[in-house]
Amino acid sequence: MDIEFMINCLPMYVQAAWLTLRIASAGIALALGAGLICALVRSAKIPVASFIVSAYIELSRNTPLLVQLFLLYFGLPKAGVYLSSQMCAIIGLVFLGGSYMAEAFRSGLESVDKAQRESAESLGLTKFQTAIYVVLPQAISVSVPALAANVIFMIKETSVFSVVALADLMFVAKDLIGMYYKTNEALTLLVGFYLLILLPVSALAAWLERRVRYAGFGNPA
Repeated sequence: MDIEFMINCLPMYVQAAWLTLRIASAGIALALGAGLICALVRSAKIPVASFIVSAYIELSRNTPLLVQLFLLYFGLPKAGVYLSSQMCAIIGLVFLGGSYMAEAFRSGLESVDKAQRESAESLGLTKFQTAIYVVLPQAISVSVPALAANVIFMIKETSVFSVVALADLMFVAKDLIGMYYKTNEALTLLVGFYLLILLPVSALAAWLERRVRYAGFGNPA
């Protein structure tokens, strides 16, 4: 193991890690928003909108992110639409993650007892107020474990971004292996940096799950 080589490559990995984190953060934030909207549309059972959302979820969940990225980066230019590597990565991550977030939110919304909605409306709350103050807080708390798992899943999916010429962690590792044939060193650094990113996220997710469980959220009884 060439330790000196690994030390010299650290700045490249640090730069790639920050790029990975920026794109993952943007993609996750947008996917959470998209997922919540999709879940609310399906919960409201709006005929045409619900069908569109269901079709999107099925398409997203049953096609690999790699294929979606190829379509964005190599397919859209054929139609005269040109996107940067970062934009393709963010759109692809949102398209994939939004469907998983939607299913997580949907399970949370369905866990809220119908009697609570009826009780809130009988007290004079509008449907919007009932959704904001009664349904969503409980639904989101129930969805925390699934949402946390989806966040970790999305961060790991960033490893395919190198196919659209994005200088992320995987791109740097493959580049170093191709140039210097330092496979063990490059992969060791790759694994180390992914652990540095994912272990704190996993710890935070576990902490949030414990807080929700101990607070008793989502258990109205």
